[in-house]
Amino acid sequence: MAVARKPVAKAPVAAAPAPKAPVVAKAPVAAAVKPPASVEAAAASVETVLRKTAEQTFAGARDAQEQFRKVVEQSVAQSRVAYDKMKVVAEEATGSLESSYSAASKGVSTFNAKAIDALKSQSDATLEHVKAVMSAKSLGEAIALQSAHARKQFETFSAQAKEMAELAQKIATEASEPLKATFAKGFKA
Repeated sequence: MAVARKPVAKAPVAAAPAPKAPVVAKAPVAAAVKPPASVEAAAASVETVLRKTAEQTFAGARDAQEQFRKVVEQSVAQSRVAYDKMKVVAEEATGSLESSYSAASKGVSTFNAKAIDALKSQSDATLEHVKAVMSAKSLGEAIALQSAHARKQFETFSAQAKEMAELAQKIATEASEPLKATFAKGFKA
């Protein structure tokens, strides 16, 4: 069996005395701030101060807004100028590319026509040579015709090759001239 214990009574704890607030000499309120005569006067005073503060704040905001608007307008104006310049340059580049392509197309057509003429003249000369060799009376005459034909074909081919090279150079120069002019103009600007 368990023995019942009697509760032990606790002694009451004494509360510590509250610290005393330091004594501060109070200045008379009337000397520091003059109380308004009435609540309406106080409200009018606060309203006046708030109105002045709001006007100053809004004036500063209007100034900042005006400066921001000017900066944006300047940026837009500069962007327009840059766009206009870029547009002009792009149009000039497009025009020079078109001119260059046109010159190259005409040149290639001329080159092809010259090549066809050269091929035709060589074919005609070869057919004439074959006819001459077939009508030769002796082997010596056929060999002489072959030698003369080879020499003439070599001379013709050399002249045609020189003419074709000059034509190709002229085509390249004419085709690149518009581009050179555009790039030179672009570097001067």
